[in-house]
Amino acid sequence: MFAAERRQLILEMVRANGAVSLRELARVVQTSEVTVRRDVRALEAEGLLDRRHGGAVLPGGFTRESGFPQKSHLATAEKTAIADLAASFVEEGEAIVVGAGTTTQELARRLARVPGLTVVTNSLLVAQALAHANRVEVVMTGGTLRGSNYALVGSGAEQSLQGLRVSRAFLSGSGLTAERGLSTSNMLSASVDRALVQAAAEVVVLADHTKLGTDTMFQTVPTDVITRLVTDEPPGHDDRAATELQALADQGVQIAVAGGSGSQGGEQPPTREQRRRDVPLPAPRRGQVPGGAPGLRAAGVLGGESPERERAARVADLRRR
Repeated sequence: MFAAERRQLILEMVRANGAVSLRELARVVQTSEVTVRRDVRALEAEGLLDRRHGGAVLPGGFTRESGFPQKSHLATAEKTAIADLAASFVEEGEAIVVGAGTTTQELARRLARVPGLTVVTNSLLVAQALAHANRVEVVMTGGTLRGSNYALVGSGAEQSLQGLRVSRAFLSGSGLTAERGLSTSNMLSASVDRALVQAAAEVVVLADHTKLGTDTMFQTVPTDVITRLVTDEPPGHDDRAATELQALADQGVQIAVAGGSGSQGGEQPPTREQRRRDVPLPAPRRGQVPGGAPGLRAAGVLGGESPERERAARVADLRRR
């Protein structure tokens, strides 16, 4: 395929989906990520799209929301690994809330094996994944069906969550930054996600590396409310994702990297005792007196090293968490 043909196809994919990872673009145009990155850089120079760490988005700073058919085919391997790891944090007999999204749908498929679980959700897809689980109770919110992501939204959904209290919430979104936290492109979805957060003692965000550093219109969960982020390991060339993970950890978010320490990766899920050992307590939140558990290694400590060694050190730190 000639460069002009590749770039036209790349542009069409970004326009159709709003945001596409380099990995997915390379797969579709059947070339390397290095070549795709060069094409994306050229298209950005023409003002036709914006580069993001590990991918490309529509120009204008804020990404728009893709439809479910498009999102379900993006970063599928990463979402599977994230769901495997996130499920290992759920214990028998817990009551949790699970928000809408393709990654949370993958999580729900794994939660079907957790006995005595109660799952509150506004997602028809999450409920469907758990419909035939014999020992899992599913509680659905009320609300109005939003067809683009098969989720119940609106005042009915929010009111049905009033007075609810569960151990933790599992949420996804369109973007995640250390500055604003989790965000989404739809106002109604954001409002329901905030209600889900209010019902939970802990908040666990599921986001693959393509969402790190991406900002969208409506904030759902501020960074200082996020207890843990479950993500995949960024590619070695993705400095922006590694920097964003470092910034999130510095603000007290526990980072769990699928494929690193504590991930399943073909092994047995970690026990409760292993999770307590492998995942340290969060570092002090903003405004707290220092002296709590340390976060990831500060960037200043790595000064003087090459970018490659710095990236390797950051990933090693994330894996140890």
